[in-house]
Amino acid sequence: MATLRDIKKRIRAVQNTQKITRAMKMVAAAKLRKVQTRMLELRPYAEKMRAVISDLARGADREMHPLLAVRPRKVVEVIVMTGDRGLCGAFNANILKASQGYINNLKKQDFNVSTSTIGKKATDYFRRRGVPMRRSWTGFSGMITYSAVQEIANDIKENYINETIDEVTLIYNEFKSVIAQRISIVRLLPLTPIVGIDSIREGKEEGTFTESVGTDFIYEPSMKDIFDRLLPKNVDIQVYRALLESSAAEEAARMNTMENATKNCDEMVDKLTLQFNKARQTGITKELMDIVGGVEALK
Repeated sequence: MATLRDIKKRIRAVQNTQKITRAMKMVAAAKLRKVQTRMLELRPYAEKMRAVISDLARGADREMHPLLAVRPRKVVEVIVMTGDRGLCGAFNANILKASQGYINNLKKQDFNVSTSTIGKKATDYFRRRGVPMRRSWTGFSGMITYSAVQEIANDIKENYINETIDEVTLIYNEFKSVIAQRISIVRLLPLTPIVGIDSIREGKEEGTFTESVGTDFIYEPSMKDIFDRLLPKNVDIQVYRALLESSAAEEAARMNTMENATKNCDEMVDKLTLQFNKARQTGITKELMDIVGGVEALK
């Protein structure tokens, strides 16, 4: 049976842990506010850019720009985005589980899968399982800059243009609210609409571009100049947006996890305090019985 001293030590340990979880929650909340502001400002811009380029590309010649090319799906690049750190609940585990399922589904269809990772958790996950990774990037948690994102985007564009890969898919957690995230599987190249994880699990495949339906555009200065400027920029923006979404979702998950941990510490302290009081009361009762017994013996 635990002594009073042991129970006191456990109470102090839990209280110290509670101070840490409360501080981590506050830090995550501060980081969330910053990245959420950036993400919400970029989201409409990224969505509108993708929609405009999709409309323009419908009536364009596929040979006009290498990023417009639609080739047979021989090598599919899957880029998995996670965090660099844990203590964020099931945030990393959910994205890794969905990524593994998506990759396994591609392999069942006899596609050659090329895997790249963004985030230490994804890198460690695939490395432990002996999965070859074409590229891996870490150090983005809380430090996402556009210049750093361009390094990733340039690598994607270069390998797509050189026909090293024929399709690029991003898998990340999309921020929905402070208490909710959604796993998104986005086909980055060739350009297609976004598809959610539910559609993938149901086996719904995205098609390529359809023919333009009677829409004529006037291009100034020229169609080629517009695509030369906008298509590479679109890849940069979509990768940037995905990283900001993932970062916001990670900080929200960490904040909620630390809040739950703090509440659990409260409950544990209450239980230990009750246990301490019961043990102390038992000790007092025993001492009183010894005193009464001694008095009776003296009579």
